[in-house]
Amino acid sequence: MQIRSFTLPFSQEEIRSLRCGEIVRLSGVVYTARDAAHKRFAACLADNAPLPLPIQNAAVYYCGPTPTVAGEVIGSCGPTTSSRMDDYTPALLDAGLKVMIGKGKRSQAVTDAIRRNGAVYLAAVGGAGALYKYKITSCECIAYADLGCEAVHKLYIQDVELLVATDTLGNSCLQ
Repeated sequence: MQIRSFTLPFSQEEIRSLRCGEIVRLSGVVYTARDAAHKRFAACLADNAPLPLPIQNAAVYYCGPTPTVAGEVIGSCGPTTSSRMDDYTPALLDAGLKVMIGKGKRSQAVTDAIRRNGAVYLAAVGGAGALYKYKITSCECIAYADLGCEAVHKLYIQDVELLVATDTLGNSCLQ
């Protein structure tokens, strides 16, 4: 199987070229966000307040990095269950989010929003957080530090391999 490499952010043409079941290798910027951050994102959107990250064409990784060991960039940072963000995801996709990275199935509402917005959902390997940390070259907390591991971080990733779980046409490998 051929693995295609991309640098984030994706162009719309690149996103539309991805197909369910394909493996991609990504480098570039992703933002971490889990349940508590998504709840705050929803409040921002409801109040027409700015989000703490540039949402247009952004990639969000559903993970909460563990504390960093001395001399390392980041602690373990494996994916969390994506469906926990499903109530908030359609609004974020409508606001410009293009890439989500996590594990597990998504709701029909999220799949519909992926299709409507030309976005993509990529699946990471659950339980591989200790390995993913070696693919992260920098980590900066950019918002909601009070949330601890659920704070929003800006990560630079290098050569992370992921499965296209839901493509822009709404095809899903996880249904």
